[in-house]
Amino acid sequence: MNRPAIRRSAIALLLAAALIALGRNAERFANRVAGSRGPVVSPRGAALHRSSLVADLHADSLLWNRDLASRSAVGHADLPRLREGNVALQVLTIVTRFPVTASIRRTDPRAPDLITLLAVTNGWPVAAWTSLADRALYQAGKLETLAARDPRLRLVRSRGDLDRLIADRATDPRWVGALLGIEGAHALDRDSALDELYAAGVRLIGLAHFFDNDYAGSAHGLAKGGLTARGRDLVFELERRGVAVDLAHASARTIDDVLAIARKPTVVSHTGIQATCDNPRNLSDAQLRAIAAAGGVIGIGGWATAVCGDSPADVARAFRHAVAVAGDDHLALGSDFDGAVTTPFDAARLDALTEALLEAGLAEASVRKLLGENALRVLHAALPDEPIAEDARGREARARR
Repeated sequence: MNRPAIRRSAIALLLAAALIALGRNAERFANRVAGSRGPVVSPRGAALHRSSLVADLHADSLLWNRDLASRSAVGHADLPRLREGNVALQVLTIVTRFPVTASIRRTDPRAPDLITLLAVTNGWPVAAWTSLADRALYQAGKLETLAARDPRLRLVRSRGDLDRLIADRATDPRWVGALLGIEGAHALDRDSALDELYAAGVRLIGLAHFFDNDYAGSAHGLAKGGLTARGRDLVFELERRGVAVDLAHASARTIDDVLAIARKPTVVSHTGIQATCDNPRNLSDAQLRAIAAAGGVIGIGGWATAVCGDSPADVARAFRHAVAVAGDDHLALGSDFDGAVTTPFDAARLDALTEALLEAGLAEASVRKLLGENALRVLHAALPDEPIAEDARGREARARR
């Protein structure tokens, strides 16, 4: 081999090593907490938080190369921190594709994909390097493994599971429930995908993520269209199975189209409010009213794009406006923990938000609703009484894996 060829090979090896190191350590840079010290919480705020049922509608914790059974100094959520934060139910949402050029204003899905980098560098199964459904199944499997290791982690797949979780917590607050969701129906990339993912426990599916897909337009897509014919069929099928329809990241036309046909309340798992933080990522007052009028619930997050700030008070400001517009029966926590964002607190310090909501002038009864009662009510309505059995096609696909 001549010297130029050796030099090219060496550069290629260095680049490969750098990519592997970046992929394995990406979360250290992606998921941060603003500030070094947590805010002071009053005895009133601490007591209210501890006595409330807390539910969060969105965390991407399964995406990363981290043991969620152990308390970590990295990221926002794991089982020890969820317990410290008195979280009764955490929706863990699966990400399968994220273009490197993703933008809240315009995202081209043809751009290189960052989840592929994570899959390759973090030792995901080879099938998950290319198949979005297999990426989702891999992350769902991580939750199954976690539940097998922790006797007080309950996987919530039905109304009965949710009822049992609440009953368990009445005598032992160490119980935590986990409900699986998916960001973007593009993860349904083969005919059997919905059967497989339903059998794996997925009970919430966002129709779109950062780009338009075959089912729905994204608020950040190129066309920003509405529901397609496949999207309409998917909404009906999700409702039939007992899978909540998530409108986070959906285009304005998609939101209108879904609300026109949905027979069950919808979820917006994580968002901000345009009136307090004006950008295309967030919901308008008209959208807040429409989703509330249809019985839905809207999860408000705490990252900068959602609330235009980095403190619990900024999050509380968004909640206060949304309550004034949509009422206190339709707002919830939608943290976006571990979603490649910086937040004002991690899961262990959710009591800081409780304190900020009280300081914003919200009544204790309203704060309890926002912390979890609303989310639990809408999810209970969306879930099946018990899981629908998968069909033969789904069983065969699972057997091939």
